[in-house]
Amino acid sequence: MSETIRCFVNERGQTVPAGSTVREAVASFDAALADRVTQGEAYVTDARGIRVPSDHPLTGGAILRVVVSARATVDDPDA
Repeated sequence: MSETIRCFVNERGQTVPAGSTVREAVASFDAALADRVTQGEAYVTDARGIRVPSDHPLTGGAILRVVVSARATVDDPDA
């Protein structure tokens, strides 16, 4: 079994350790963007446009897109 897997974050190829999560793949691409995902200011979708949880384990060849939301999150008291 390989110790690394290849995935794509916002069309950029990333090599991450096998067993990495979606958030870890995003962090390998852009740490600030990963922080925005953690804070609920952005979310991640798969190649089909379906949201995936940031703690979801990756498989090789995963295609992820990070979407930064201009709207307040549902939990935002000012929404």
